[in-house]
Amino acid sequence: MGDSGDRREPRDFLRVAHRPSEAEIHARRIANEFLQGFRFFQEVDRCVTVFGSARFPEGHRYYELAREAGRQLARAGYTVMTGGGPGIMEAANRGAKEGGGRSLGCNIELPQEQEPNPFLDEWLDCDYFFVRKVMLVKHSTGFVLFPGGFGTMDEAFETLTLMQTGKIENFPVVFMGEDYWQHLRIFVRDSMVEAGTISEEDLDLVYRTDDPAEAVAHISERSKAIVAGGR
Repeated sequence: MGDSGDRREPRDFLRVAHRPSEAEIHARRIANEFLQGFRFFQEVDRCVTVFGSARFPEGHRYYELAREAGRQLARAGYTVMTGGGPGIMEAANRGAKEGGGRSLGCNIELPQEQEPNPFLDEWLDCDYFFVRKVMLVKHSTGFVLFPGGFGTMDEAFETLTLMQTGKIENFPVVFMGEDYWQHLRIFVRDSMVEAGTISEEDLDLVYRTDDPAEAVAHISERSKAIVAGGR
């Protein structure tokens, strides 16, 4: 179980200007949280991160789709990591446990006191969203995006931006829940590509399917291609 140590409230970090001494205190907290995360995840291998909304309950079709995806990822030998909370995150972790695999979380401390879901083998608690995002991306070699809100969009576009700019490898990224994403896909293709703000080839960074077996096969094939290419 993770422990981010000093739990003093970090919410004012981005809200107000700080004197140099106060800024240094925040910098030390942030550095400490990064170091704890690096230690926690140092032995994680063959990991796929699943992103998605905390708001879909058990029985919802997206919840059950994420649960099946987690189960099949585990059976294929992948560690499944999520943000550690409820909804899609819980579903993917639950499926990983049912599939006999390792289930990890990177939980965020929120004012509404988000608790880690009960299907985690281990988890890390974070105060800072940006530290959490680094951990979820840095230690994974594949990503599955389920329907979600602002947070999921943030995670999706930051991951794709890191790939587009060469900051990380072009790891497999699978979007599931195609009916939810269809308007975003149209916007990306008809507005962003048309305006030249992204390139046509950037569309190839994303694979779309609602078939968990197909998603896992794509992740496995793409991962092998990266290794074979020596990248």
